[in-house]
Amino acid sequence: MNTETKEHPLITLTAVKSSQLHAIGHDPATNTLAIQFKCKNGPGSVYHYANFTAEHFAEFQAAESKGSHFKRAIKPATEQHPYVKVS
Repeated sequence: MNTETKEHPLITLTAVKSSQLHAIGHDPATNTLAIQFKCKNGPGSVYHYANFTAEHFAEFQAAESKGSHFKRAIKPATEQHPYVKVS
């Protein structure tokens, strides 16, 4: 799945094994992380997180638990990684 709006880059999302997250993606040109969360009936909302380097994304991809990594390293870092809901 791709997410793109006039204000946001096109980011290909890849499904992940997680109880909270449906898919993740990264745009190295803009250092933007995309996360699609799960909802009861399948894929949910997509959010873009700014200032997310390729190194940060590699750490996220390598995390044993994507949901735990998100809760610990991304969600509380709103100053470092401001986010916006894109769909």
